[in-house]
Amino acid sequence: MEKKEGLLSSAYNAAFRQVLGVVERDVVPDFMIRRGIRYLLSKRAATSSPKDGTEFYEKLQEFVEELKEMPVAVQTDAANEQHYEVPTEYFTDVLGKYRKYSCCLYTRKGMSLEDAEVEMLQVCCERAKLCDGQSILELGCGWGSLSLFMAEKYPKSTITAVSNSKTQKKYIDEMAEKKKLKNLTVITADVVHFSPPRGSNYDRVVSVEMFEHMKNYQELLRRISTWLKPGGFLFVHIFVHRLGLPYHYVVESEEDWMTKYFFAGGTMPSSDLLLHFQDDLSIEKQWYINGNHYSKTLEDWLVRHDTSKSKILPLFEKTYGKGQEVKWFVYWRLFYLACSELFAYDRGERWGVGHYLFKRRD
Repeated sequence: MEKKEGLLSSAYNAAFRQVLGVVERDVVPDFMIRRGIRYLLSKRAATSSPKDGTEFYEKLQEFVEELKEMPVAVQTDAANEQHYEVPTEYFTDVLGKYRKYSCCLYTRKGMSLEDAEVEMLQVCCERAKLCDGQSILELGCGWGSLSLFMAEKYPKSTITAVSNSKTQKKYIDEMAEKKKLKNLTVITADVVHFSPPRGSNYDRVVSVEMFEHMKNYQELLRRISTWLKPGGFLFVHIFVHRLGLPYHYVVESEEDWMTKYFFAGGTMPSSDLLLHFQDDLSIEKQWYINGNHYSKTLEDWLVRHDTSKSKILPLFEKTYGKGQEVKWFVYWRLFYLACSELFAYDRGERWGVGHYLFKRRD
């Protein structure tokens, strides 16, 4: 029986490789690609959502205990190479004005990507209980959308932003100088080994879509608690699996090309996963943002990606090598398509974005 299953798996992987080889040539229409993605998502939804309650919570607890034994993060160099060391020019073409490389918020019909960026930035500031004069640490600042926004909005605050990417730091520093911002400092560091220069002296720690790259949340939250002042808060924005179990992004078959090329070492948390790690921080409030907002964000990025094809192909030739530019142009398209379909699945109620406000235990 095991031999038969192995042969079937090998045949399936071989067939998937052939299909992907055709897709790489940029000749397969989107409606066919989306249909295939939805089929794979239906498989993921079924395998990650046991109907039996006893089984569900046993698997959830196993996952929680597994994370406690893991490093704070794994494969951070791979994740950095996959996304954050891609040339800045690519992201300036694809992302919105604020370079927000995370979910935006579309609260009105016909909103532009830029307006949706601002909407989510405002909501994050409100939910993090930010106000002028605070000392704020941002973990995983991306291209600086929130850090630059906070530095402008709260001129009397001191902002320290941490990124694992030298190119991101360079971009943020240039933007801060252009905006004449003197209250923002950017540090290039791997969060696994990071120790803040100000010690236990922050009013707020904020993090937007960095926790998905983490594993040992118990240790991470313990460290963050030591960086907060008494009464300080941690705000987390993270994508979540609301109607199922958390899971690791691992390469188990040819289907897992996104993990292989875009999300090595990643985690898909369930909406309640962080609540199992409250030894040092206690939850104050939790929110859920429907996945359709992220799907719309990704569709807007996809449009900009396609519109900029003539500029992106030469850039990708320099980045990935001659003869690889079309393949990687398609891979980035597939990344946006797959993520958009993920967050739109089941009307945005299965996968979406979680917001969490934690308070330091004093």
